[in-house]
Amino acid sequence: MRLDATTDMKVNEVARSIKNMEIRGAGLIARSAAEALKHSAKEFQGEDLTALMRKLEESKDILVGSRPTAISLWNAVQATLRGSQEATDVEELRNIVVFNADRFVKRSSEAVQLIGKFGAKRLKDDMKILTHCNSKAALSVIKNAHSRGMNIEVYATESRPWRQGILTVKELSDVGIPCTLIIDSAVRWAMKDVDAVFVGADTICSNGALINKIGTSQIAMAASDSRVPFMVCAETYKFSPRTLSGEMVEIEERDASEVIDAKLLPPGVKIRNPVFDATPPEYIDSLITELGVISPYAAYEVIVREFGQASIFEEMGD
Repeated sequence: MRLDATTDMKVNEVARSIKNMEIRGAGLIARSAAEALKHSAKEFQGEDLTALMRKLEESKDILVGSRPTAISLWNAVQATLRGSQEATDVEELRNIVVFNADRFVKRSSEAVQLIGKFGAKRLKDDMKILTHCNSKAALSVIKNAHSRGMNIEVYATESRPWRQGILTVKELSDVGIPCTLIIDSAVRWAMKDVDAVFVGADTICSNGALINKIGTSQIAMAASDSRVPFMVCAETYKFSPRTLSGEMVEIEERDASEVIDAKLLPPGVKIRNPVFDATPPEYIDSLITELGVISPYAAYEVIVREFGQASIFEEMGD
């Protein structure tokens, strides 16, 4: 990731925070990127349209470069800059970017609430739910069910190496939901007591496959073996139009130091730290989106509806 001194400081700050995991979670990453581009447009001085266009493109590249595999980030900057090429002066371009950013932030924030309402209808009193990592969308379902008076309990995975599961149990406990924190490798053991699994999403591919926090695919397989419904909570901006053109989702790997200090290991021992894994659509019972509850095999239709097939290929230069 190149941090350009000529680029808005807000953009560099947000990009650095995303890369360092200070800003995390697909939704927050996406909204932060949209706000950074909005700030860049608003703070621009002068009447040189070409210069503002160049600044926004540089800002886009820096933001996307902070987490190149995060489709929510890619979709956010695309949505924020949509129609910018049609601007005839600086003021019009600024207004387009500000309008698009505000619209994206509003829609993405409302999406979590809608997912909570739709997903809660899949729960019943006295159910035990398992969740993984720290998905705002998945937690919205659980909180919504709790607010309706349902007596529910939650198993939350620790989610190594960043241990986002601790954030999950704190957030749920704060509103009075009983929680049990388990180590990641205890999922199969716990599944015998679980009635439903709700997880979030980093990316939904055009074939319905889920890219999410490492360990998700193992949970899905354990749920399938135990006949436990496995449901994915995903805002539509996490659906990947890039996979429609055949592009594969790159699984990001982070620094090994997040796992363990290499000095503690024998010489020559390698460490791998993948962030995500892929869960095939056949392990997914439903995708819960702000548009409603759909089959994972309907992902293609959602992508075309939300992004438009023509604009998808145009944006990718195909």
